[in-house]
Amino acid sequence: MIFLSKIPHGEIMITTSPLHERYEPVIGIEVHIQLTTTTKIFCRCLNIPLAQPNSNICEICTGQPGSLPVLNKSVAEAAVTMGLATNCTIREISIFARKHYFYPDLPKNFQITQADMPIAEHGSIVVPREDGSTFTVRIRRIHIEEDAGKSIHAPDNSSSFVDLNRAGTPLLEIVSEPDIHSAADARLYLKELHAIVTTLGICSGNMEEGAFRADTNISVRLKGVQTLGTRCELKNINSFKFISDATTYEISRHIELLEQGEKITQQTRLWDTRKRITIPMRSKEEAADYRYMPEPDIPPLVVSKELQDKLLARLPEMPLQRVDRLKRDYDLTTAEATILAYDSALMNYYEASARHTKSPKLINWILRDLLAYLKEHNQSINECLKSTAHLNPQKLAELVELIEQGAINARIGQEVFVELANTGKSPKLIVAEKGVGKIEEKQLTPLVQEVLTVYAKKVQEYQNGNEKLWGFFVGKVMEKTQGRAEPHLVATTLKKLL
Repeated sequence: MIFLSKIPHGEIMITTSPLHERYEPVIGIEVHIQLTTTTKIFCRCLNIPLAQPNSNICEICTGQPGSLPVLNKSVAEAAVTMGLATNCTIREISIFARKHYFYPDLPKNFQITQADMPIAEHGSIVVPREDGSTFTVRIRRIHIEEDAGKSIHAPDNSSSFVDLNRAGTPLLEIVSEPDIHSAADARLYLKELHAIVTTLGICSGNMEEGAFRADTNISVRLKGVQTLGTRCELKNINSFKFISDATTYEISRHIELLEQGEKITQQTRLWDTRKRITIPMRSKEEAADYRYMPEPDIPPLVVSKELQDKLLARLPEMPLQRVDRLKRDYDLTTAEATILAYDSALMNYYEASARHTKSPKLINWILRDLLAYLKEHNQSINECLKSTAHLNPQKLAELVELIEQGAINARIGQEVFVELANTGKSPKLIVAEKGVGKIEEKQLTPLVQEVLTVYAKKVQEYQNGNEKLWGFFVGKVMEKTQGRAEPHLVATTLKKLL
């Protein structure tokens, strides 16, 4: 475990201490996901981000007096789908409420959400660890709500501006039970949840744009104690790494305070990415602070058994199911299958390629060469799925087949890959145009003989016992053949002629 030590300029250094093994962190997480519906939650404004502030608003999403919200059916269906995918019980009747608080970017001073009767509750998800073990996190509730707008502050803090384009964006809030006991497991849980919502296609998962954001509630207690400690909330952190780092820090801060005999103050805190510390934002609100009341303008939401059955039948394969199938169908390792299973676009690319080659080399070319190229050129895997793309699945499979059949070796394959990425030409055509096909034994023998003739003195030294010259001869032959000869064939031919 870890603890904190003060260092200059108010920052904190994290170090390890056996003393901290006495404590158990208790973590629950509230995740907000923005839904990818065509329109906003209660009006017909498009549900898309726009650069021009306040250009995608109406009287409903800005809360004008007399305007009446109407629930978007797609939002309800997305909520039910998420509930079914996380093993929740779906309420046949759920109720909307008003959650009151004041912010400049919430003009009506209340948020429409669900309180005592959410659409889904009492679910769970199984989360895998890298060592093959798993842990289960219970889902307390999933409820529907609207997003607020956004405040934009001038660099010199002299003024603030309000952009209401985001107001009325449909959200699902997924609230876990406090079943997580380490920063590492918190990160894995969030990655699993992220994989589920993107697999379902209900959320883009873009954390930088706030489409997937988490509030992490943390407390610590002595091991063996059942009572929960005083919790603090880490608010709106938008990267898995920052969530893990902030959670690690906050656990250690709690432990150090308790060890010093101090009390934990219930707070909402922010993560300072520069100083790598959490800082207080405000005291933590309780439900009473929001003065919940039933939303009078939206009738109860009724979810029929028929709708549940229809949405259940549409559920796609979940990430853990994908891992098992990929291992079984393609003989992949757990690590390889997991990388594919948690990236839908990458899995689609692999399976599209696998329809054109059965080579076990395919997975390496995708995870090594393709991903490295895309990262270097800032391209997405989805761009490669287009039939017109230079690196589409069929062309990569053709390249892998050439290597599998022995037409070219792996080193030449790298050259062909670069040419393929740049031009989109058929790998077979590239090999033919460049004349880089594999050299056969009958072609190799005279080339090896030429090398040995040029270096006759070294041949004599080798035959007199200087075996260190073997690597020299291999290198010269590979140079002579421009790397097109198979190394094992070079070795066989050299041994024969020497």
